[in-house]
Amino acid sequence: MPAPTVIPRSHARRLRELYRSAGWPCLDAIEVDLLAAGLLQRVATPDAGGVLREALRLSDAGIAALALAQQRNRAAFDQHEALVALVVRQMQRGGRTAFTALSLRAAVDEPGESGEALRRWVVARPDVFSIRHTTVAGYLVPAVHEVKVRRADLLGELRDTPRTRAKRGAYLAMSSECWYVLGRDARGREIGDASEIPPAFGVMQMAQSSGVGPGVASGALRLQVVRPAPRRAMPHEAGLPFAAWLALARAVPQPPAEDDAQARL
Repeated sequence: MPAPTVIPRSHARRLRELYRSAGWPCLDAIEVDLLAAGLLQRVATPDAGGVLREALRLSDAGIAALALAQQRNRAAFDQHEALVALVVRQMQRGGRTAFTALSLRAAVDEPGESGEALRRWVVARPDVFSIRHTTVAGYLVPAVHEVKVRRADLLGELRDTPRTRAKRGAYLAMSSECWYVLGRDARGREIGDASEIPPAFGVMQMAQSSGVGPGVASGALRLQVVRPAPRRAMPHEAGLPFAAWLALARAVPQPPAEDDAQARL
């Protein structure tokens, strides 16, 4: 049996939609590619009035390609969650309280048509948001960590579009430090380097430990700072905007690992 075909995410999405639906064609370029590759087949299906109309069904090769795409997505999700957990643990070891799955509103200033600054509220969902254990607002140093494990996702994030500019602006507005955390691909290669990341952001790379040092296992995953994040003072008397404090009050911080005594200090 031939190996399943590796297809782009847009094509996998169309296969998934056709598999769930009645298979009515869109007659676009994606379906031309899928038909030419043998991943779709045309069939005649009667409508409610008994008139035969052409529909599309996934071939056996299409089912195999869709299953392969889902496995790749699942593997990427697992890798992303593992890297998020690594960031959380490092923040906790540094004496910080870490949150995931937060939705935070931030005010972002964008240039208007006549050059004036227009304020816009943006909802951002950082992979990891953390603050220091402190009662002094100036020492809070809120930090955002955005995790990327796919080269394509990183490049999409770095494109200069209104959406990506608003997202990056929101991250900078809600934190004193903002970081990109870059994983590795299936071959262990770095998915990006610091020269590709805007200078307002710090960069961390996932690396494997050499085993040097007490209690350090060889091959254990760790985070390596490639470029420190510039630190900015927060212009809020309480260290964070009121809306951010409300979001944190409703959220549950990530618990420290049971075997990590340092994070409990």
